[in-house]
Amino acid sequence: MSFLDRSNTIAGPGFSRWMVPPAALCVHLCIGQAYAFSVFNLPMTKLIGISKSAPGDWALTELGWIFSLAIFFLGVSSAVFGRWVEEGGPRRAMFTAALCWAGGFFISAIGVYIHNLWVIYIGYGVIGGIALGIGYISPVSTLIKWFPDRPGMATGMAIMGFGGGAFIASPLSVWLMSKFSTSTHVGVAETFIVMGAVYFVFMIVGAIIVRVPAPGWKPAGYTPPAQATKLITTSDVFVYDALKTPQFWLIWWILCLNVTAGIGVLGQASAMSQEMFPGHITPVAAAGFVGLMSLFNMGGRFFWASTSDYIGRKNTYFVFMVLGFALYCTVPYTGAVGSVVGFVCCFLIIISMYGGGFSTVPAYLRDMFGTRYVGAIHGLLLTAWSMAGIFGPVLVNYIRAYNVAHGVPKAQAYNVTMYIMAGLLVIGFICNLLVKAVHHRFHMRSDHEAEMAQMAVGAAGEPAGA
Repeated sequence: MSFLDRSNTIAGPGFSRWMVPPAALCVHLCIGQAYAFSVFNLPMTKLIGISKSAPGDWALTELGWIFSLAIFFLGVSSAVFGRWVEEGGPRRAMFTAALCWAGGFFISAIGVYIHNLWVIYIGYGVIGGIALGIGYISPVSTLIKWFPDRPGMATGMAIMGFGGGAFIASPLSVWLMSKFSTSTHVGVAETFIVMGAVYFVFMIVGAIIVRVPAPGWKPAGYTPPAQATKLITTSDVFVYDALKTPQFWLIWWILCLNVTAGIGVLGQASAMSQEMFPGHITPVAAAGFVGLMSLFNMGGRFFWASTSDYIGRKNTYFVFMVLGFALYCTVPYTGAVGSVVGFVCCFLIIISMYGGGFSTVPAYLRDMFGTRYVGAIHGLLLTAWSMAGIFGPVLVNYIRAYNVAHGVPKAQAYNVTMYIMAGLLVIGFICNLLVKAVHHRFHMRSDHEAEMAQMAVGAAGEPAGA
């Protein structure tokens, strides 16, 4: 398997750096299917009853944990395997992600067939979540190195596919379930098998295409800045020293709060839109809404990350927090007046900023901590996504269930949650306000110091992927 080694992925003379974004998209468009998983939620509440839920069928609150587990293990695996990805290179990471992603679908198909929810938790939630984490970070550091002149745009290209995966997966999933459904089952298991096989092929193509730049490579005409600016350093911070800085934990909370405010909505977008506008939004229209959100999620990742190259990362997050607060407070009003257009517009903008938060944060870390260990630091930061993957869906699902149980109409059951999300963004605004440049005492002074730091880690007995 030497083909997977980093040494065999170094680009030769004449290789175009514009070949790397398509390789990243091959992986991210596949694992981005996670954002379309909500289209399976309602069908999976009818695996026994077929046309409606029957005794023994799973509840939405139980199914919501599949998505939460996947996002939790995304963050855990990206933190645990961050250095492993950096040292082994993107091809090995993409290949591993392909095996885990396809395997997660196949195991989940078995769980549907035998009607065992724990098998699906393990398949899609745990194994699929590990694939999400490894696949997500695999191209980010590579693209930042290929595009030092436009780091925001580079991370936008790397991550936009993850936001756009549901644009393909949502209608594809609905179509496949309709083809496989019969009078005795709803076609979920067969859909999982087909999607796992297709995604495996495309992710392997990405692994074959990807390359890393040769040591010392720079784009033609690019001159690295000689001095640091107020919030952009020219020095590097060792991966574990970054954990000792207040900047890391402030950005951790910024990402966690921004993600919590959006991920719960994404996880239940299909069901929520149907319940808030009964009779106006059909299951097919809801799937279209999920796909449209995916398109804005994807476009926002590229747009906002590219914009951050001009207005700065900190100012970009200020926009997210202020505008997001206003939009979340507006959503209950759109439901009260029955404005489907207003509801859709609010969430499309919210989701664009949700995606933009993900694509901007690697460049934010690069500005704070330098380029040398940005991939591994990014992996550690994604534990914020893990926590948000629990908080967001739990807030949406359980507050909704509580409201419905106490007589609140389903169309109004999400209102309290929207105001809570708005409050979270206020806290995120304060955290972003407190971000300052990293103190010089955390900066690495030489290549020799970097080698000594890594030797110290090895001598302490810490695993390479810690």
